[in-house]
Amino acid sequence: MGVPKRLTEMQMRFAEIIVFGGADGPCTGKEAATIAGYSEKRARQEASELQNPRLSPLVVQYIGKLREERLKKYAVTYDGHVAELARIKDAALKKGSFSSAVNAETNRGKAAGLYIERKIIKHGKLEDMSEQELEAKMKQILDDYAPILNVTPTLQKLKQNKIKPQPDSTSKSVSSEKG
Repeated sequence: MGVPKRLTEMQMRFAEIIVFGGADGPCTGKEAATIAGYSEKRARQEASELQNPRLSPLVVQYIGKLREERLKKYAVTYDGHVAELARIKDAALKKGSFSSAVNAETNRGKAAGLYIERKIIKHGKLEDMSEQELEAKMKQILDDYAPILNVTPTLQKLKQNKIKPQPDSTSKSVSSEKG
């Protein structure tokens, strides 16, 4: 018994159902064989044989070709992705759905690399640190963020604006605790 030279209608139907699914969505091999017209009693065996490259090389080759076509059809490319998001945004704007339009535009920006999403996960609690570790950590934070934390005006700036400096009670208490 030789290998057939072309696929039968039932074999092509089976391959198409395996790749694209049936009316209710994806199917098992047995379900695909039954839907394609194979006997209910031998459906599982037929599905196995039809997907075996030694027994049915043409069917396996056709299934591979169909899968490639499906992948090409639904392939996600940068240009296609950005264009689709733009289309969704335009449709949302036409309907007056501004929230959806903003989300679509944000997603276009993310796809283009305009946004960088960064998540920092830190472990440990302040309660678990010793007093020395807490003081060292606070000093490190103050040093790291000094340019943005230093909003206290200097005496010279206060004199220029003719404002009397307010007594700083926190600095006195901190200095008295150290001494």
